[in-house]
Amino acid sequence: MLTIRKSEDRGHADHGWLQSRFSFSFAEYHDPAHIHFGPLRVINDDYIAPGQGFGTHGHKDMEIVTYVLEGAVAHKDSLGNAGNIVPGEVQRMSAGRGIMHSEFNPNVGQRTHLLQIWIIPDRTGGSASYEQKAYDASEKRGKLRLVASPDGAEGSVTIQQNARMYAGLFDGDESATHTLAAGRLAYVHVARGAVTVNGVALNEGDAVKIENEASVRIDKGSQAEVLLFDLPPLQ
Repeated sequence: MLTIRKSEDRGHADHGWLQSRFSFSFAEYHDPAHIHFGPLRVINDDYIAPGQGFGTHGHKDMEIVTYVLEGAVAHKDSLGNAGNIVPGEVQRMSAGRGIMHSEFNPNVGQRTHLLQIWIIPDRTGGSASYEQKAYDASEKRGKLRLVASPDGAEGSVTIQQNARMYAGLFDGDESATHTLAAGRLAYVHVARGAVTVNGVALNEGDAVKIENEASVRIDKGSQAEVLLFDLPPLQ
C-alpha cells in the first residue's frame, strides 16, 4: 500500500530568516494523521537565511540526522564538537540523556537548505554522541547508498534504532530496487528533482509511505535526490 504525502500538504512556518516545511507534526503544526511513521518522527525541510540560525538549545532521547542540500550548517555542541556540515555529508547526533547545540548558516551570501530528521531511539538515556561522515556523489549515483544504520554497516553513521536510511541520485534511465523484509515499512522523501516510486510520480518535497510491499523501485528520475527509510513496524 502506498500513501502519498504531497509537498504542498505539509505544515509550513515562516519566521522570516527561516522557512520550514514539516512532514510530521512539529512545534505549532499538529496533524493527528501525521505524527510519525514507525520510528521516523521528523523531516523538516528548512531554508535558513545567510548568517542566521538556531541558537543554543537542548535535545533528549532522540536520534537527529542532518542532511544538507545547499550551503552549510555550522554546528557546535556541549560535547565539544564544532565544524561545518556541507552537501554530501551526513551528521548524526544521539541526544541520549541530554545535549545542547547550536546550528547556524555561516555564509553571508548564500542560504542554507537542509533536511533535519529525527528518529525515535529504541532505548532512552545513555550518553550523548556525535558522528559526521562524507559520501561522494558517485556512491549515490543511480543507487541507494546506506548512510545511517543500527550497526554502522558499509561506513554509515550509527543510530540507536533498527532503521536504515539510504540516499540516492537518479536521472534519466538510472534506477534502483530496494527489497523490504516481511513486516518492514518504507518512507521515501524526494529532496529535490522528480522521480517515480513504485510507479507513482513524485516531485520535490513529495513523499510516500509504503506498507505491505515486498520492494521499493525508484526510476524515471529527473535530477532527483532521494532519501529512503527502511523502518520497523508502527508501534
